[in-house]
Amino acid sequence: MTPQSDEDEVWRQIVASFNDTAERDSADQPWPDSENLPAEPTRRVVKPSEEEPAHDVSPGSLDSLDDGPLLDRGDGDGEGEDEDEGHFEPPPPPPLPKLDLPTKLAWVALFGGPAYLLVAAMASWHMEGWALFTAVAAFIGGFVALVVRMGDGPPNDSGWDDGAVL
Repeated sequence: MTPQSDEDEVWRQIVASFNDTAERDSADQPWPDSENLPAEPTRRVVKPSEEEPAHDVSPGSLDSLDDGPLLDRGDGDGEGEDEDEGHFEPPPPPPLPKLDLPTKLAWVALFGGPAYLLVAAMASWHMEGWALFTAVAAFIGGFVALVVRMGDGPPNDSGWDDGAVL
């Protein structure tokens, strides 16, 4: 026998005895009584109002539970319902930051250069070399300007302390 066939035989034995082992083990060890559930679990629902009695909620008693306070039929009359209950309304977003003139020009250059090239190509305009160069340079310059102005330092109004520096 080869090592591969030995391994295959071992796997066949494991698979064949999988269910037998589980059944044999369960017969040897009885199920503990503390793990058993009662045949009909019963819960009492406590109501804050004294007008209606609490309902017995067990699997057999749910069929007899009619228009009780536990089942909201959703009539749509809104009586007794709080309008804001369960409805989340997010707070208004903070205002966008004010852009200074160099940042606005960088954004215009970033999108304006390619937009001009796209419009000129779609309209079959004759483009001079300087116009083509200017559009490409505007795109590159706008991108570089935005990256340089982005910065990764603390804001200017953060105070004199840089915090913990390692």
